[in-house]
This record gives sequence, C-alpha cells and structure tokens, in this order.
Amino acid sequence: MNIIKSIFISAGILCGMSLVSCDLTSESQSTFDETQVFSDPSLTEYQLFSIYEVFSHVNSHRGRYLPWYGYNTDIEWYLSNTQDAKAQIVQYAITVNNSQLNLDDGPYNELFAGVERANLAIDGIRKYGDPDVRPEMAALLGEALTMRAVLYTELLKAFGEVPARFSPVTPETIYLNKSDKDVIYKQLLADLEEAFGYMAWPGKSAATMTTDRASLALAKGLYARLALMASGYSLRPDKDKVGTGNPGSIRLSDDPELSKEKLYPKALAALKDVIDNSGLDLMDYEELWRSVNNMDITAGKEIIWVIPFSNYRGRWNYTFAIRNEGRTQFSPTDSNRGGQAGPVPTLYWKYDPNDVRRDISCANYVWEDPDGDGIAEPYPAGFENWYFGKYRFEWMQTSPYTGGNDDGVKPVFMRYSDILLMAAEIANEIGGAEFANAKKWLKKVRTRAFKGHESKAETYVDNLTEGESFFNAIVDERALEFVGEFLRKGDLIRWNLLDKKLRETEAELKGVGKDPEVAGRYLWYRYGTDENGVTTIEMYGLDKSENAATADEPPAGTGWQIYVNSEGNPTQYFPEDLFGDKKQLLFDASKLKDVPDMSNITVDGPSGRVFQWWPIFETSITNSQNTLKNDYGF
Repeated sequence: MNIIKSIFISAGILCGMSLVSCDLTSESQSTFDETQVFSDPSLTEYQLFSIYEVFSHVNSHRGRYLPWYGYNTDIEWYLSNTQDAKAQIVQYAITVNNSQLNLDDGPYNELFAGVERANLAIDGIRKYGDPDVRPEMAALLGEALTMRAVLYTELLKAFGEVPARFSPVTPETIYLNKSDKDVIYKQLLADLEEAFGYMAWPGKSAATMTTDRASLALAKGLYARLALMASGYSLRPDKDKVGTGNPGSIRLSDDPELSKEKLYPKALAALKDVIDNSGLDLMDYEELWRSVNNMDITAGKEIIWVIPFSNYRGRWNYTFAIRNEGRTQFSPTDSNRGGQAGPVPTLYWKYDPNDVRRDISCANYVWEDPDGDGIAEPYPAGFENWYFGKYRFEWMQTSPYTGGNDDGVKPVFMRYSDILLMAAEIANEIGGAEFANAKKWLKKVRTRAFKGHESKAETYVDNLTEGESFFNAIVDERALEFVGEFLRKGDLIRWNLLDKKLRETEAELKGVGKDPEVAGRYLWYRYGTDENGVTTIEMYGLDKSENAATADEPPAGTGWQIYVNSEGNPTQYFPEDLFGDKKQLLFDASKLKDVPDMSNITVDGPSGRVFQWWPIFETSITNSQNTLKNDYGF
C-alpha cells in the first residue's frame, strides 16, 4: 500500500481512538490496511476524525488562519498600530515571505493535509465501504465529501486559485500547479449534491447530535455559500493563464455552469430545504453568544457547525474576546488576553439604538483595575478601541478554560441566520414571486434583533422594494448580524464592494473628530451587576442622541463617573485629532492606485501590487519544486 496512505490512515485511527490532538510526524507501529479501515464503520469514522483534527494544529486554524483571515473590512479591523508582519497581512500588503504565514506547517499546507485525509476517506469508502447498499457507510461518505468542501472553501477564501486535488496523492501527482477555481467550484458543488442524499439533519443521527460534526444542514448551507462565491466577483487570472504569473482582473466567471441563472435556483432550493425541514431556528441573540462562550455544541438550535477545537485547543477568545488586562476573575491567568481586533468604531452608529445586536456585538470597554484595589472592573477603552462583545471571558462561566493560550471556544462557521439571509439575497435576485419570501426571511432575522420593538423591524422590511433597495439592505444586515464572524471580506469580494466600502469607512473614521454631533463630547459611565453577579458598565455619550458635551453636568440618575485621562483629568472622548496618530487605518490610502477595470485594493507593498488574496508562500513554492507559481502580481 502507498506509504502516504499508510501514514494518514494510521494517524487518523490513532487520533480518533484517543480523541486528542495528534500531529502527523511518523508512521505508526501498527498500520491498518485500507480494506480493513474502509469496510468497518467505526474505523472509517476514526479516519474522518483525522480530517477534523487538522483544524487544531498549531499553525493551522488554531494559531494562523483564524487569527489572520478576514480583516480589515468595513466592519472589522486590527487594533495594533505596529507596522510588522502581522500588519502586512491585514493591510493588504502581504508578501510571499511573511514571517507569520511563510511556514512549512502554515495554513496552506495544513489545509491540504486535511484535503488529503478527506481524499483517502472518500476513495476508501467508495472502494471498500459499499455505500450504495450500506447507509452507515453512505453517511460517512457524505460527511467526508462535506468536510473536503469545507477545507476547500477555506483555501479559496484565502488564496484564490489553488491546486485541484480530488484523489489521494500518488508519485505522479505530488507536484501540481494551481487550477482555475471554476474547476474546483464545480467539483465541490457536485460533491455536495451527492452528499445531500446521504446525510442527516442536525440532531437526527448519532453523528449529528453536536455542532462539531457535519450535518445535512451544513452541506446545504455550504452549497449556497459556494454558489454565491462561484457566481460572484473575484480577482481572477486571465482565461487559461492560471499559475503563469498573470496579474488578472476583477471579473465574473465566464463558465455558464457557474452563472447566477444556473446556480441561484439550485442554491435557493437547498436553503429552502434547511428552512422548512431542518428543525433549526433563531435563538435569543444574547443567549446564542453566551452558549458559544460556554461551549454548548448541542445540535438542532441556531448554530449549524463550529470549528471543532477540543475544550483545551484553539485561541479564539484568547485572540478576539473583550480585552482583559491580566485580571483573573474571568480569565484564570494574569497574562493579557483578547482584543487583537474589534469592530470598526463607526459601526456602532450604524445600528439602530433598539437593535439588541449593537451592545452585544460592539463593546467599548476593557477589563482592568482602574481603582488599584485588585478587583477588575470594565472601564471605557477609548473610542478607537472597540472589542467583539460576542466573545467574553466573563461569559465563560461553565467552560473548562484553565487559563492557557488555548481557551477551547469553538468559532462559529455557519448558523441559521446565514441560511435566512443567503436565501433572502438569492430570492431577491430571482425576483417575482420569490420576493415575498425574501422579505419574510429578512424580517425573521431583523425582528429577532429588535426584541421588544418588532414592529419597527417589520416596517423597515415592508418598505423595501425589489432589486437594489433590498440588496443594499442585505449588505447592511449582514454587517450588523455577522460582525466578528469574519464573513465580511468574502461577501465584499463577491459583491465587488471591497474597495468601495473600505474607502467609505476610512473617510468616516477620519471624520469622527470633526463630526458636529460628537466632536468635543465627554463620556460618563457607571456600574451595575447582571443576573450572574458580574459587574456591568453603562456609558452615556456614545450614542449620538446622548448629549454629553460638557464635563460639568452628569446625566440624570446616580453613580455616574466621568472618563479621565492618565493624569486623572476629564478628557474629551471624541477629540478633533481622533485617529490622527494611527499610521494606517484599514489600509494605507496614500498608496492606493487606480487600476483600469479593477475595483479591488491595490497597495504598493514591499513586493509591489498586492490584491485580494494571500499568496502561496515561498516555503510552499520551494517545496513544490517550483511547480506552483503565484499570480495577481506577487
């Protein structure tokens, strides 16, 4: 048997049987023959566990892909002002030798390791598992096909064109150049259509009882996500020029099989099936995010699939939670945690004050000890420093987090509100009788957000008209619903709005200190306690309707304190030079160039023009014996 197959199958079985993180380093002393593995449902399932396990590798999703993919956008941004290899990534100026990602075990190679494990499972089940007559093996085949599609979705989101590998590696196929992504899209969509017939809804089989295993809802939702990507805009090399160093252009696919006319009806049918038959529904918005922080992976509610970190693996809250300045009440360590990125500050003003998502998603405080009494309290962080309030150490009350770098919080990959909003977007595009459904699905998401003010949400949706008006509402709604979940970059690329939205947001940020509604305003705050005894903070002066322009008169009520500077003096929360000392905001606008027929970001980085994607990094190109070649101007 091929030695590569032997290593991967053995590693998969051992990882599955031990249910712990397991890195591929050497061949097992006890090697199972593939005929044994893929004719036995239990051993096959262990091999599938090895696909999931790849996400937790040190420089895979755990420590490199998730902390660096997806921002800066018009709603999310990197909070550091240091100009280093990390800033390169988020400011659209990345190079092929970026020290954070140019690694032998970086995301590119790790994702393809997962693809290889999936290929082995798919090939083995087809050969030895009799999926046509054994439903249990068919279900495992559907899961493997879906997980391969997940891995490829992540590759396409980050790198654009990549090699098409849909069978196990052989000596003849070790080195492959990139393929036109249309080839990959068509294969993945066909795979998922096949998987539909094999898989169970969430909570309807032993394998789908938790959200860290693939279900029919994930397969159908992912089909729609890929259909939207495939039929949308992206930076592409010229036809038949993939892997030649071609700079490419922003354009739609010219493959009629990937047109909106062809894909949208199929995608909408898949989404309608999830809406009508999956049993999923929206949760209360705060309850939803409390459950994420407490690692509730019970299937059948709103969350469809999470990145399957173990309870002691993954750096999600460590990276993205509300900043904790070394306090141990909620983070059992005296090291700083969280706050690497956050919402773009002006996003707060794009929410209606009655939208419950605003104060759950956008947090403008940090956990520190302002009084010096050893007790952590939430304290205003300054208008430039906002954090994702969906992720909070203080909400990790029943989780097993013990304080290391890995907190175990499982990032949400897909949830039911995405199903509804994708369906609404597609139904509006199809139009006609489907537009009534589009409004119904958008209204469901928005009324959940306007808890206690549902009629306001209903009126908003009722006033939308078919076409551009509704599309613009979807663009806005996805920003408000999914901030901090890093779907936005992919959305903006497929809509051809990345450059436009970034430019608009830069202008908004630079204008805050001169905005007559807030310029010169002071901030007041006071403390309270929630139902769990956790200290809360209430701020007055953030909302544009709250007039806190002077330092002399507090708002009505008791307990208000004024925000002060490091010398203890009241200081304006919106000074005229706000953001003025930040070298770069979302990207360096002074270096932008207008390129004909291209509306993507075009930055003069150290290697020249850099666009929407990450490059395939130098290490991977060298290891490919230079078979791989970057396009897009890298």
